[in-house]
Amino acid sequence: MTPRQIVVELDKYVVGQHAAKRAVAIALRNRIRRQKLPADLAQDVIPKNIIMIGSTGIGKTEIARRLARLSNSPFLKVEASKFTEVGYVGRDVESMIRDLVEIGVDLVREEKIAEVAEKAEQNAEERMLDLLLPRTKQIEEPESDSSYEQFERTREKLRQQLREARLNARMVELEVQERTNPGHFEIYTPQGIEEMDINLRDMFPNMFGGRPKSRKMRVDEAMEYLIQEEEQKLIDMDQVARLAIERVESTGIIFLDEIDKIAGREGGQGPDVSREGVQRDILPIVEGTTVNTRYGMVKTDHILFIAAGAFHVSKPSDLIPELQGRFPIRVELKPLTIEDFKRILVEPKNSLVRQYTALLGTEGIDIKFADDAIDAIARFAFSVNEQTEDIGARRLHTIMETLLDEYSFEGPDLVDKNVNIDSGYVHKQLAEIVKNEDLSRYIL
Repeated sequence: MTPRQIVVELDKYVVGQHAAKRAVAIALRNRIRRQKLPADLAQDVIPKNIIMIGSTGIGKTEIARRLARLSNSPFLKVEASKFTEVGYVGRDVESMIRDLVEIGVDLVREEKIAEVAEKAEQNAEERMLDLLLPRTKQIEEPESDSSYEQFERTREKLRQQLREARLNARMVELEVQERTNPGHFEIYTPQGIEEMDINLRDMFPNMFGGRPKSRKMRVDEAMEYLIQEEEQKLIDMDQVARLAIERVESTGIIFLDEIDKIAGREGGQGPDVSREGVQRDILPIVEGTTVNTRYGMVKTDHILFIAAGAFHVSKPSDLIPELQGRFPIRVELKPLTIEDFKRILVEPKNSLVRQYTALLGTEGIDIKFADDAIDAIARFAFSVNEQTEDIGARRLHTIMETLLDEYSFEGPDLVDKNVNIDSGYVHKQLAEIVKNEDLSRYIL
């Protein structure tokens, strides 16, 4: 996709913020360009990391998340404030790379499962037919062709019934593996909480073998279990891990939220004391290092980092210079206007108006929003954001819930299922709350 096409796709989900969309579209396109370069040159082309500056609820996270979905990249959103400097109790920064690799493995595993799904279903079907109609010794070594033909005919009839879900209620006995706890630990060390992955099954195969035991279950449940078992057999997990690491290294995206909370140098006493230390710990991850994970070593040189923060109290220049240098692109996201709120209500693919229309539609309620109602909702949202904390588009969720509270509660019992929401109804439901500032702080 060209940068212009990427922006068009992002426009379907996020209203406005053209500068931020443009920056991430270029960053994504540069990855494609890098893959077409000769290997020795591509190695030196590092991603241009981005800092998004703007208050909460204006689309920072959504832009990054949609970008990752567009490119089918492993994506991790993590708060910078959850990490602590080495020497303090808390999560160490390398855990974000380990988490990203886990996401990459899940992503590749899902793709591989989709590839083998048909084969797995066929194998599971054969195993189910063997349970429903076991092969006798005579059939294995047929003495007469007629008994073998009769067996095959019966088997095909059962296959047809199985596919038509006519055998779902029948019970079968199935051998299942006992689930044992995976060998995953978190241990406290002087450096904080370290995650350790030890495959105890390899070390003590007899202890953690997962003894098979017989269980009775319905045919449809047994089919699900057998399909999962067959999928696991058909997937090569070593290949999945290798592909996942390659994908994380070349297309991984980490969204570092609340970067402004760790901005600051020479922190004083109390909780601020490890701020600069966290920045120094994040620095090697961002500039390129090798992290040991349970699936192998991962190089972070070409992972794209998108940092975000409100920067109300601090400024990007409060970050240590080395870290600032690793985020060469800065984009400021604009506060939302009344016009933006109106567009957010109706334009995105799964806009709030569409969501509530569909939700109440499940009760048979046909709800329609007049244009003047959309205008009124947008004005109320803007007004409350001005008077109290500015939480951006998230304010619309609160206002819509309060506005439709009556219909959401009474919905199943309503006689007249045709509902028209106009500005009069919006004012009736919201005007008093918005006027009383103390009340609006609690309710909206």
